[in-house]
Amino acid sequence: MLAYIIRRILLIVPTLFGIMVVNFAIVQIAPGGPVDQIVAQIRGAAGGTLERISGGGAGETGSAADRSRGGRGIDAQLIKELERQLGFDKPPLERFELMMKNYLTFDFGNSFFRNGSVISIILSKLPVSISLGLWTTLLTYLISIPLGIRKAVRDGSSFDMWTSAVIIVGYAIPSFLFAVLLVVLFAGGSYFSWFPLRGLVSDNWWDLSWPLRIADYFWHLALPITALVVGSFATLTMLTKNSFLEEIGKQYVTTARAKGVTEHRVLYGHVFRNAMLIVVAGFPSAFISVLFTSALLIEVIFSLDGLGLLGFEAVVGRDYPIVFATLYILTLIGLVTRLISDITYMLIDPRIDFASRRN
Repeated sequence: MLAYIIRRILLIVPTLFGIMVVNFAIVQIAPGGPVDQIVAQIRGAAGGTLERISGGGAGETGSAADRSRGGRGIDAQLIKELERQLGFDKPPLERFELMMKNYLTFDFGNSFFRNGSVISIILSKLPVSISLGLWTTLLTYLISIPLGIRKAVRDGSSFDMWTSAVIIVGYAIPSFLFAVLLVVLFAGGSYFSWFPLRGLVSDNWWDLSWPLRIADYFWHLALPITALVVGSFATLTMLTKNSFLEEIGKQYVTTARAKGVTEHRVLYGHVFRNAMLIVVAGFPSAFISVLFTSALLIEVIFSLDGLGLLGFEAVVGRDYPIVFATLYILTLIGLVTRLISDITYMLIDPRIDFASRRN
């Protein structure tokens, strides 16, 4: 097991490096870089109109001539100074090498368009994203596991049928669409104004007592978490049901029943551990998935200033330090989480031996 863990850790390095290379290369051909963004802001501040940048590329992309065309009407020396300050006066290969050296020590530099270092900006957004990811994952498991077990025990019954219908409907409706429906119904859209539509807490949160702070916190999270849970519990529920059905049909369950073991003991003393292997081991990956992917549109709809919204705005605004820092961190977390999931499998069931597999 130790050899397998070491091998997987060593594989993280080339995998992470390859992902960063591919994305850095894509950025080089993407039109409209940070220099163009600043030039457009300068022209707008000077009373000019913001024109769409045309040509082969700009900012981190394209030649100096392309940038001159993008910044028509702006002094060439100013553009060169902007390139120097943002580091675009160096060749792409040198920029990438310097970036990766800094990233090894988690030095992500400063944002182009936000005040402060990239790491401080990311840390400031974590409470929102962690809140969404943690509570959504916990609620999903708390609902899906008991429901999946119940469906397996009563397989083919009316309860199994109508709950399957509800699950299919929940799975078919995207989380963001359900979030819009919740806003329309309960957040002042057209009917009721029972829940807030903006932020993780109220403006006067610090003035409240601790019980009211907790209540206010969950009041703001109620709708976004509901939207995320409805869209994510279907898969886990069916996975739990199928895992239990597979185990219930095995010989050891038949033998236990023949010996007079109670159904409750058979189900939770014998079946539960084996059936829950794949479900419990997938918890880290499920949490990361909700934390960094599923919550993006939810953060936008409910104006929750988390990592998803930060990354989206950074891409749109060409704030490359934030773009690459979030990519680096999320990729690293994803790779480590995958390793943790495999280790969890082996700890839950020692019969599983990933070390014997070729990676």
